[in-house]
This record gives sequence, C-alpha cells and structure tokens, in this order.
Amino acid sequence: MEIILKEDVKNVGYRLDVVEVKSGFGRNYLIPQGLAVIANKSNLKVLAEDVKQAQNKLAKMKDEAEAISKKLDGLTLSIGAKVGESGKIFGSVTTIQIADALKEQGIEIDRKKIDLPAEVKTEGEYVAKIDLHREIKAEVKFNVVGE
Repeated sequence: MEIILKEDVKNVGYRLDVVEVKSGFGRNYLIPQGLAVIANKSNLKVLAEDVKQAQNKLAKMKDEAEAISKKLDGLTLSIGAKVGESGKIFGSVTTIQIADALKEQGIEIDRKKIDLPAEVKTEGEYVAKIDLHREIKAEVKFNVVGE
C-alpha cells in the first residue's frame, strides 16, 4: 500500500514522503492516527503543491538543524542519578532527562528525536544520537554520575 506521510514516522519515513507499507499498518495505524493519507491521484497532486511551498521552509529548517548540530558538537552533558553500592542506578536514564539537560544548555530538542544506546543503568559515559533533520544527525555525549 502506497501512502503519503503527514508527519515524520520513525523507521518508516519523513513528512511528505511517499512510502510503501503493509496494508494493515497503513489502514489500522498510520491513517487513523492522522500520520498518513492514501497515495491516490488527487492526494499526489496536493503533495506536489505542498512540496513546492515547503521548499523554502525545509531549507530554513535544515539551516536551524545545522546550527543546533554545531552547538551539540563537543558538548558533554552531566546527568545525575541515585546510585546503589554496586554502581547501578535506580531506574534508568531516559530521553526526557537528556532533553531536560539540553534545555538547561539552551538547546530545545523534542525527546522523541533522541535515541539512547540500549538501557542506561550504570554510571559512565554514553552517546545519544539525535535526529535533527532527515539529512542531519548529531551525537551528544553524556555522563551518568551518582548523586
């Protein structure tokens, strides 16, 4: 089933992409959630017009993403967590904590765009990957320290 994405969907595609997905996934999840529409002739014409109008906006978004990427380059965050005697933390570090630490640094990033390496359950240094734009990915180092 061919669909046009209205929003970025992780592991599927980006906004205004025409992608092929399994019929059940498209009919039962993407379309009812408002994330996509069926790629028929009329919707493809609308898409062509939207792409024309979005070119300037996309260029601006890419420039903003590059600026944020430069700010993240070389930045190391410190995430505080309660630690047990064995060095394990209670719970785990989440994308919300990373987003909050970035916000304290003056960088506003949606937590859904942050990807953590597996589960962060011990003290140490880790790298989080951030999807700023379809062409721009960034990495930010963070240290988990005991409180």
